[in-house]
Amino acid sequence: MNCFNISCILLIVLGFTEGAGLLPDGLNAAVGETAMFTTTLSPTEKPFQSVNWAFNFSKTIIIVTNSENTIGPEYEGRITFFPSTASLEFRSLTLNDTGEYAVSIAQDGKIQNGRTTLVIYEKVSNVSVTSSSTDLVEFSGSVSLSCSASGSSLSFLWLNGSSEVTASDRVQLTDGGSSLTIINVTRFDQGPFRCSVSSPVSTGTSDPVNLSISYGPENINLILSPPQGYFAVGSDISLTCSVGSRPPAQFNWFLNGDQLPDTGSELRLMNVHMSQSGNYSCQAFNSKTLRSQTSQPSAITVLGKSASVKPSTNLPVEGTSVSLTCEASGSVFTRNWMKDGSDLTPTDNMTLSDNNRVLTFNTVNRKDNGEYFCQISNPISSDGAKYVMTVNYGPENVQIKGPNKINIKGTLKLICSAESTPSARFTWFLNGTEVLTNSAEYNKEEVEFSDSGNYTCQAWNNITERTSSSVVQGLIVTGCAAGCIAGIVIACCVIFAAAVGGGYYIYKKK
Repeated sequence: MNCFNISCILLIVLGFTEGAGLLPDGLNAAVGETAMFTTTLSPTEKPFQSVNWAFNFSKTIIIVTNSENTIGPEYEGRITFFPSTASLEFRSLTLNDTGEYAVSIAQDGKIQNGRTTLVIYEKVSNVSVTSSSTDLVEFSGSVSLSCSASGSSLSFLWLNGSSEVTASDRVQLTDGGSSLTIINVTRFDQGPFRCSVSSPVSTGTSDPVNLSISYGPENINLILSPPQGYFAVGSDISLTCSVGSRPPAQFNWFLNGDQLPDTGSELRLMNVHMSQSGNYSCQAFNSKTLRSQTSQPSAITVLGKSASVKPSTNLPVEGTSVSLTCEASGSVFTRNWMKDGSDLTPTDNMTLSDNNRVLTFNTVNRKDNGEYFCQISNPISSDGAKYVMTVNYGPENVQIKGPNKINIKGTLKLICSAESTPSARFTWFLNGTEVLTNSAEYNKEEVEFSDSGNYTCQAWNNITERTSSSVVQGLIVTGCAAGCIAGIVIACCVIFAAAVGGGYYIYKKK
């Protein structure tokens, strides 16, 4: 039977109402690629009586019978037939291969027919995005992005970073999704934007497009360092202004509303003085958005100087009256006194006056020695100052250590001591005549009988201008010195030796 005649074709056409599921419902493939028409028949070793493959019901692809295989001239070298399942492989596809494919299979006197559709698509390529602008201002600018690509049956998807862009009040997708328009852009619209294009057989993605969205300034913040609002004259102060802005903001500084010459995000006040007290603020300006923002003012109070304690005299003397005055610049609400780290408890000889500003010692004594600390405070600051008080007294309890008797030619050593602040200066007298000054020790080698007498040590305090004395009464220089005694002993020994020698000589003569 020649199946190229009309009857064979009609047989195939009529048979399409049977054999449902013999071929897949539909196939997609790309130009130049391969399509596989796989039947649902189980592989068999027994050859089919006949297999007819046709395209669009009128063009024969291949006819297989027991005696021969006939391939349509357009399909030579492009197909491979699989006799065990009657499947067909189709290569080097073109757009013209899109259409209906049918197969009629005769086996054991039965005919099975099937059909399916093959659609050929061009692959996606040359995906690119163009933008109407890339330099925009937040809330006042709009941008349009257009996506183009080569291929067939294309669909478009926009991505902002890794998130899909969907239509909203501000976002419009037109021209089948290939155009993206954003109205009143925000900083979150900066991208990167990509256009993903797909077809049934392939996908492609554009290079990223970034938008520069200028915004701000906003959320301005002024930081004072150190953070307290009061400072002593000579302090160093730093004010730092931060703000959200793109591009980075420009800064101006103001004191009590008057613009300062300083610019930049940091204002440094070095070695401050009282005239620099006031309310400081910073203003940020964005040259792209033409917007500005001013911070809340930060109050700075510069005190004239730190607290100080001034004594009525720098050299207090025991028994006299002394006052300590706590001074400070600015408003002082409280003053508290401490001594040696503990709260001061006034004694009978102390008086606090002028709202604790003045501490008076009616008659100061050495027990009042110590560190006095005056702490001042007001609603915004506190400070303090100390004064170490040393009470001068003496001299008193003058004493002399040394012998009352010494042999002639011996060495005389007398030591004088006294209780005194500051340390006393000493002068020595022998029988009322000054013999030594500015020394606590009196030393005399090889004393003579004339060194006997009354030795007086006079102690003098140059601050209290007081003196006190001690006397060694009647120190006596006596006897013979050690050398003298030694000479006498030697002389006696010589005389004795001579006497013994002379007697022995007379004895020998007899």
